[in-house]
Amino acid sequence: MEIKIVKEDKKQFMDLLLLADEQESMIDKYLERGELFALYDKELRSICVVTEESPDTCELKNIATYEAWHGMGYGSSLIQYISTFYKDKYKTMTVGTGDMPSILRFYERNGFHLFHRVHNFFTDNYDHPMYEDGVQLVDMVYLKKDL
Repeated sequence: MEIKIVKEDKKQFMDLLLLADEQESMIDKYLERGELFALYDKELRSICVVTEESPDTCELKNIATYEAWHGMGYGSSLIQYISTFYKDKYKTMTVGTGDMPSILRFYERNGFHLFHRVHNFFTDNYDHPMYEDGVQLVDMVYLKKDL
């Protein structure tokens, strides 16, 4: 397994980015200002984008693994890698996600805990209803972890 930082042509990963954030205009708001990490295990398996939000806080804006590789630890490996990568630069890493138990459990297993909610984020900021496992996403739930 190898993780690479991608500095150019980040949009080549749009198919994977769209698995985690299905509106390209929303991805465009953070893609170029963020650092993109790509995890390869022979071939591309997973990516994530991290942005600086303040001098001591970074945010995991997007993390996605191709569906065929779900449950194999690639997402957790990426979180472990970026947590180590940023631990000397930031004190805290945050992540915002839909209010879905399975997703929240994934982040909690990776050291994050709930810290606030933005009501109606998905309904106010996306041009179409967002669904995860057949459930409409309404609120954005933020989690954080100390680095």
